Amino acid sequence: MMTRPNHNIEELRRLDVAHHLPAQSSYRLQQELGGSRIITRAEGSTIYDGDGVAILDGMAGLWCVDIGYGRSELAEVAHRQMLELPYYNSFFRTATVPAIELATKVAGLLGGDLQHVFFNSSGSESNDTVFRLVRRYWDLKGQPGRKIFISRHNAYHGSTVASASLGGMQHMHAQGDLPIAGIEHVMQPHPFVEGYGEDPEAFAERAANAIEARILAVGPDKVAAFIGEPVQGAGGVVIPPPGYWPRVEAICRRHGILLVSDEVICGFGRLGSWFGFQHFGITPDIVSMAKGLSSGYLPISATGVSHEIVETLRSSDADFTHGYTYSGHPVAAAVALRNLEIMERERLVARVADDLAPYLADALSRLDNHPLVGEVRSLGLLGAVEIVSRKGSNQRFAGGVAGPLVRDGCIARGLMVRAIGDTIVMCPPYVITHEEIDRMVGIIAAALDAAAGTLCPASGIVEALESGEP
Repeated sequence: MMTRPNHNIEELRRLDVAHHLPAQSSYRLQQELGGSRIITRAEGSTIYDGDGVAILDGMAGLWCVDIGYGRSELAEVAHRQMLELPYYNSFFRTATVPAIELATKVAGLLGGDLQHVFFNSSGSESNDTVFRLVRRYWDLKGQPGRKIFISRHNAYHGSTVASASLGGMQHMHAQGDLPIAGIEHVMQPHPFVEGYGEDPEAFAERAANAIEARILAVGPDKVAAFIGEPVQGAGGVVIPPPGYWPRVEAICRRHGILLVSDEVICGFGRLGSWFGFQHFGITPDIVSMAKGLSSGYLPISATGVSHEIVETLRSSDADFTHGYTYSGHPVAAAVALRNLEIMERERLVARVADDLAPYLADALSRLDNHPLVGEVRSLGLLGAVEIVSRKGSNQRFAGGVAGPLVRDGCIARGLMVRAIGDTIVMCPPYVITHEEIDRMVGIIAAALDAAAGTLCPASGIVEALESGEP
């Protein structure tokens, strides 16, 4: 058994404030709180902080720890690879065994024409690669005027300059004078927000038509690609209505535009199929991947590319002048390969589809009648709870306080979830048990009950909850 280190948590919190700048954080709040919550160990679907508090991880880290924590098999693979070849690059016409084997494995899972894989270290870098790759492709096709990417409002595609620009999050654009030129954003296919009460088929058509309208407004000969997540994760688990994605694919084909599926969250089984594009029955030209590729055990991402695009790149003698120091890192690649082998051996993707997804959907349905809940939805092991100020509507509480209030209530009760505005989202590991799903939903219910007393103190909601009335 591994000996647990005896950390001085108070000193670490002091050093956290003094030296460590955490990602996507308010540094003023970090200072006011006297440091971050320090996570020291994890096992299965549970993380533990420095005070010994066990927290059910309803977010799989950051949408990524698909096979759960504590997989000693991956540590052993990393150890062996570090001894054999800890590092070498993929520049100068060199490659390593793990990178080639992983590329072959990923190509097999992608299937069809998506038989080529470029490695990076993060989802943001994967989408930066998309940006460079697409523009290079159109240059070689003799259509250098095709530079514009179309994305969606409230989409998240990363936090580098290019990938944050591809994303449609205004709070990210506000820092850094983004987006950069050449990127257009259209409506998101979010029925609860954009099409409340609308017929799903009509909304699917309207949301897809918004893409075509922008293509025609810009000029089809200027548009390079459309990029989208099958289900928008960080946008609030936005599940598009049936018919949306086939329409989007048809629009791209009609205008000769490349279709990019950002599978950073949805890829590697999250929706109950290996990739989200397979679930929705479409065939992209390029696929971005990260997170579940290694279940977060080491930083690695990938960009899957169609044979036609690669053949176009091969038509030139010039190098594709793009790549990273850690592209195809042999240790990360070896760990990612074993991670995928574990998924296959334990049939985790099938478990998501056949067992966990329906169980989560049924469990979340217990929240439907809560007076603060406007909608619950899930697909695979992605779920969301919409908090509303008036039952039977999509109206929000003023000030955006409801989501953080419920989130903090969940964390205080031993559940890690995320608030995206007034939407509580969850993305648990594939090894979560039925009992843990029940506990997760029960904690969310308790946090909603507590929040009702703060948000609606004079409304009678608390009394109704205590009496058991709907």
